[in-house]
Amino acid sequence: MKLNPNQDEAVKYISGPCLVLAGAGSGKTRVITNKIAYLVQKCEYKSKNIAAVTFTNKAAREMKERLIQTLGKKDAKGVWVSTFHTLGLEIIKKELMTLGFKPGFSLFDDQDIAQLVAELTEKELKKDKDQLNALKMHISNWKNDLIHPERAIQEAKEPQTALFAQLYARYQNQLRAYNALDFDDLIMVPTVLLAQYPEVRERWQNRFRYLLVDEYQDTNTSQYLLVKYLVGERARFTVVGDDDQSIYSWRGAKPQNLVLLSKDFPALRLIKLEQNYRSAGRILKAANILIANNPHVFEKKLFSELGYGEPIKVIGTRDEEHEAERVVAEIISHKFTKRTNYKDYAILYRGNHQARIFEKGLMANRIPYKISGGMSFFSRSEIKDIMAYLRLLVNQDDDNAFLRIVNTPRREIGTTTLEKLGNFANQKHISLFAAAFEPELNDYLTGRGFNALQGFVRWVVELSDNAVRGDTLEAVKTLIRQINYEDYLYESSTSPKAAEMRMKNVSELYRWITDMITGNDDNPPMTLAEVVTKLTLRDMMERNEDEDESDAVQLLTLHASKGLEYPYVFMVGMEEGLLPHQASIDEDNIEEERRLAYVGITRAQQELIFTYAKVRRQFGETSNTEISRFVEELPQDDLAFESRKQPATQAERMEKGQARVANLRAMLKKD
Repeated sequence: MKLNPNQDEAVKYISGPCLVLAGAGSGKTRVITNKIAYLVQKCEYKSKNIAAVTFTNKAAREMKERLIQTLGKKDAKGVWVSTFHTLGLEIIKKELMTLGFKPGFSLFDDQDIAQLVAELTEKELKKDKDQLNALKMHISNWKNDLIHPERAIQEAKEPQTALFAQLYARYQNQLRAYNALDFDDLIMVPTVLLAQYPEVRERWQNRFRYLLVDEYQDTNTSQYLLVKYLVGERARFTVVGDDDQSIYSWRGAKPQNLVLLSKDFPALRLIKLEQNYRSAGRILKAANILIANNPHVFEKKLFSELGYGEPIKVIGTRDEEHEAERVVAEIISHKFTKRTNYKDYAILYRGNHQARIFEKGLMANRIPYKISGGMSFFSRSEIKDIMAYLRLLVNQDDDNAFLRIVNTPRREIGTTTLEKLGNFANQKHISLFAAAFEPELNDYLTGRGFNALQGFVRWVVELSDNAVRGDTLEAVKTLIRQINYEDYLYESSTSPKAAEMRMKNVSELYRWITDMITGNDDNPPMTLAEVVTKLTLRDMMERNEDEDESDAVQLLTLHASKGLEYPYVFMVGMEEGLLPHQASIDEDNIEEERRLAYVGITRAQQELIFTYAKVRRQFGETSNTEISRFVEELPQDDLAFESRKQPATQAERMEKGQARVANLRAMLKKD
């Protein structure tokens, strides 16, 4: 497909900094991949000196695949294509000496962090969930703004912020003692490193001589500065973004980074991509008119050459149950009339809690569906616990696995003991597990903590020996029994039923391990180490399950829908308090909610349907609702309100009936 004039200009402008303002569905990935090909084939850039950075693994994979098609496997392989966090990790790995980290550092995921923060703050926050979440958010925001604990302590004005800053310092000391990093460190650490060390900065500027950044409106302060340090004075870069699709301010994203660029790089060339290749004209007109209510630094208007399309339906329903019934009925009737696939339909909502009632309706009608962002089997804490035990059995140097389960279930090995062990291991440049066997550890640790730690590591060594040399399955069974894991689940779960479900998951994992270790006609028996590697890989694959192409209705939040497209889109719960969300109304932050509605509208290719309930039950209370202001802001001539519809004429009814009969005949023929 030929590039349009603006896309072509964006591809060929390489002599200075470039901002491509790319509207929804305007072909920005094509611009990025074509630009990389242009740099290599026409401008004598070496593949290995080009980096393309985006926000999700899915987007990075798609870019790599497109590059292989455009450039061929050999040249495409040399280009660095990754997420921001993977790029940060690469810089950290290559600069370990300068940073003073021990090789084999651990990466803490959300659950590891939650556990650590809860343990470290037990005295002050007493495991209060809201307080813990607020602290984690504060720490994340400080890191995104490159604020170290010392500065956070100095700048704290209110008592709570002052307490959180002290706890942030404690958290950082603990991470350092564990030779561990969290997700935000993957950006903060390399950014601070490039800022402080000119020779390191120069090394990376020479490595990446041209940089391309996708979804630039989602960058936070540290990501913005990371880009700035990587491109340096030479400023050979292209960033692609859309301020109208900035929906992550709660994660630290700053759409004003697009404006900041022109201040930091006065020679910045601005190129707009306004032709949309996805949606019908009517849908784009509605999106343009809605988003025009937000203030803009950059003006742009999407247009399409795909025809004007169907009116946008607005369906009012009695309550949320009726809303789900209506959506399901619409899908059944539409699919029958148009002979479509289930995967052509998406139901978008503001909050995950809205999904359950649609699931129920789809299930009752035997309609296959898929929920994006549901919890994967391997994300469950009980599975992560047992997997961490197994990882430690096959590799005692796995600090992350060690830290996860050394005190799960509790065995009197607290954070003070672990901090001392971590500092000692750092001095020795050995793993935490190995450090527990060093004779000098006696000088650092005494009493119950020391004895509990000695008992734990000896038990692991013995069990590991049995698992590797003896009966592996018996060793795994012994492990689960000896740590009294079932009792622990009953103590720590919200209800006996929840504990029972979690134990069922552990049994399911054990069944998988049994099948893999014993083998069958198709698969030879595996060692425990091979099983652990295979299951870890399975975990990573499962996280990317959204690649699944099965024929199912898609259920997802508006946030999760960004970057996706569907022929027929239902935006449900179009009510004040849901979209816009009540919290945003209270905080007077309607602009981001409007951008979220804009993202939802621009997912639709052919038809868009809004639904709302006149009465909604929430938190056990029933209340009357008002239709969302965003529906009121749309061009009313393009909306077909079901409640205001004229009765169908005789001719229209006959036409509809004939279409159904024709479809029925076609289906019977096929069978």
